[in-house]
This record gives sequence, structure tokens and C-alpha cells, in this order.
Amino acid sequence: MRARLRLAGTLAAAAATAVLVTGCSSADDWSRPHAQPTSVGDLGAGFVDPGRPPAPEATISPSAGSWDAVHPSKGYRVVLLTAGSDPQTKVLVTAVTEWADEEHVSLKTIAASEHSQFIPRITEALDLKPDLVISAGNDLIDPLAMVTPNHLDQQFLVVGAELAEPTANVTAADWTGASFRGEGLGMSSTYDPASFTLARAAAAVRAGVASVLNGLTGIVIWLS
Repeated sequence: MRARLRLAGTLAAAAATAVLVTGCSSADDWSRPHAQPTSVGDLGAGFVDPGRPPAPEATISPSAGSWDAVHPSKGYRVVLLTAGSDPQTKVLVTAVTEWADEEHVSLKTIAASEHSQFIPRITEALDLKPDLVISAGNDLIDPLAMVTPNHLDQQFLVVGAELAEPTANVTAADWTGASFRGEGLGMSSTYDPASFTLARAAAAVRAGVASVLNGLTGIVIWLS
């Protein structure tokens, strides 16, 4: 009798564990196909001139809030790729994670702490096949410049920095004080750590994602 009770208890525990594991994996399982992401809501007046879409590598300065009505469709998959422990990178990471939580985005974070990890971590992000890779941290700019031209089917959003010569799959959202373009390259504005406020970073994330969702990619979105 005791043996039967022990066996029953073991099976019940195993069943509970299986349910727990299944529940966790189903929430994070990206192996299953999902619908092509779409823009829920429209860009407002002043984001771009519909009659004159921006040319590749162009810089646009959208009107404040012209992206507010745009949201990702259900099931949007994003990888946050980050490197650096400086306060500026932490602000960017916080902005992305808060946006993902507010928009119910499926977010996975991949962090790199050593230079030798940068390209392998980017490869990990690519292997997950997300709808969008968001990059936070100046240390990733040079590695991204090497990798992104070879993966034109993957969309990237760089927040708080930009690539010097982005391909059509790389969009950037930055502002005065945050326009790092890579080692040894000039910036369109003087680097200013104090310019990395949570409000500004949050606006950059939302404006950048709105642009990507509407097919306006390969450009720099300059926030005032």
C-alpha cells in the first residue's frame, strides 16, 4: 500500500513538473511559426512625407509623438542584444524592456560582456529568427557593421547610436549626444552621456519600432 502511495505521489509530482515545464516553454517557444508582424495603428502626420519616402541611409526628424499610435501586432518577437555596463547602456536596456512589457512583446535578451563574445552573441540572436533585433550599447556597433550586410532578411534597430553605412535592414534611432558610429569615425553630434534619459530612450525605441513596422528601414531617425 505504501509503495502504491509513493508511486502515485511520484507520478503526480512528475505530472505537475511536466505541466510547469510545458507552460514555461510554450510561452517562450519561438520554434513554432507565427503570423507576419504588422503595424497596429498608423503613423501620424509629421513622421514622414508619404509622397516622398526617405532614401536609403537618409536621416529623418519626425514630429514628436507622430509614432505614438503605432503598436506591434500580437506575438511580435524581439531579441534585445546588449553589451556594456555603463549607465547609458543600462538606460537603453530599461527602455526596451519596459516597452516590451507594455506592448506584450515576446522578448529575449542576449548580453555580451567581452569583445570576443560580440559576434557570437549576434549570431545567437540571428539563430533565434526574431522579427526584430534591437541593439543597445556602443560596443556592438562595429560588430554589427560587419554582420548585418550578410543577413539582409533580418531587421535590426540600433538605439542611441547608428551604423555609418547601414544596409536596408538596419534602422537607427538617436539624438543629439547619442550618435556613435564606430571606432575612429566621426559623430554627427558630440557624445553626451547626460543626454541618455529614460524618456528620450523610450521615445527612440517606440519611434524606431514604428518605423520598422511601417517598412521605413535603413534610415536614421533623429529625435529632437
